[in-house]
Amino acid sequence: MGSRRRGRHRCTGGGRGSPTSKTSTEPRLRRGSRGRSSLGAPYPVLRSWLLEHWGEVREIALTRMTQTNEAGRCAVLLPVLSRLPGPLALIEVGASAGLCLYPDRYSYSYATPSGTTVVDPPGGPSPVRIRCAIDADSVPETVPEVAWRAGIDLNPVDVRNETELNWLETLIWPEHEERRQRLRAAAAVVAADPPRLLKGDLFDVLPALVEEVPAGTQLVIFHSAVLAYLERAQRERFVELVRDIDGVWLSNEGAQVLPRAHDLPEVEKNGHFVLTVDGTPVARTGPHGQAYDALASYPEPL
Repeated sequence: MGSRRRGRHRCTGGGRGSPTSKTSTEPRLRRGSRGRSSLGAPYPVLRSWLLEHWGEVREIALTRMTQTNEAGRCAVLLPVLSRLPGPLALIEVGASAGLCLYPDRYSYSYATPSGTTVVDPPGGPSPVRIRCAIDADSVPETVPEVAWRAGIDLNPVDVRNETELNWLETLIWPEHEERRQRLRAAAAVVAADPPRLLKGDLFDVLPALVEEVPAGTQLVIFHSAVLAYLERAQRERFVELVRDIDGVWLSNEGAQVLPRAHDLPEVEKNGHFVLTVDGTPVARTGPHGQAYDALASYPEPL
């Protein structure tokens, strides 16, 4: 899949999604002792709350699926996106609420062994500040210019709907308060200028969506923590599909998901993701965007 300037699921059946659930009970999952979220309570308190509300919890668990949307992952996409010729046209597969479609709207704080570099949007600091540890040579200098963006999901999430936003917040691990605050801040940015999110199977939607990409833009198709939810045969079918599209393909997935990433000796099997560009592994990344470590043994793909 080559880089070019254009001349003119959660993402598929069997993957993750978010079927409609009853909105009257969902917010109550997030309230616990002393009026605060029970997610932050000690286990005995949480256990007591779950037993008391198990009927409601069970109903929601049976009608909802994991659909985490972590804006922090933009920090590990930016070192590649910032080096591509713009303006960019972004298509995210398994977009959830589309928070990762806005890498140009967030601020970043990149920590290296020699200090910290802050990267802000052209208009100034964003209310969303994403922290990431990174090797010095990979620090991006700026955010990309994004001219067009769209996402695909089996069940897109609208962050303007408080119930939907509550569900995304529920999916964040209890001890990750920084991620919870970032979700709310990123949701506010996205709600002010909602993305185009298409509901459907990626194999049905992606080819037609690619044809809508504006002339004169660089197409980038990307996904993060999505392919693990597909069966192996579906992953292979997706790779074949995306390689036939004229654009840049960014994959940020677990080390076990794509064959070449699985074989990397530099990637410990301890939860790291592998960022690949057109199938070439270029970095080891933190699963929530908290770290970027270039793989020096692989050539610069751009």
